[in-house]
Amino acid sequence: MQINVAITSEEVNACYPVIAQLRPHLSLEQFLALVTRMQTNHGYQLVYLRDENAIKAVAGIRVAEWLYAGKYLEIDDLITNADDRSQGYGGKLFDWICNYARKLTCDQVRLVSGVQREAAHRFYLAKGMKFEAKYFSLNI
Repeated sequence: MQINVAITSEEVNACYPVIAQLRPHLSLEQFLALVTRMQTNHGYQLVYLRDENAIKAVAGIRVAEWLYAGKYLEIDDLITNADDRSQGYGGKLFDWICNYARKLTCDQVRLVSGVQREAAHRFYLAKGMKFEAKYFSLNI
């Protein structure tokens, strides 16, 4: 089992079938363009867990800072391949991300999760995360 940051276009491309399960509205071309732009403009990174020569879980992460709470690592996306769920892959990737955040001297790991994703919420709470804010949005 290996966890790596996707650096090459081949690695990013290989992450798409798993990410598409969470973000089905994105075509491969849209995904590649967005990842490239987010890497350039926002420090976005794709991290993937490979086991048995297949990508089992993928996460999109970035580091930022807020005035009120300092430096944090944001998990934009975290998904385990549907056929590989409940085998610990998501937990291992989450733990790796937390350790990576510590190495980067982040004060927190954060994420935003849709209100309908109750199974994901149970996972995050079991990992020690706490519900500490409400997220608001306005389409314009």
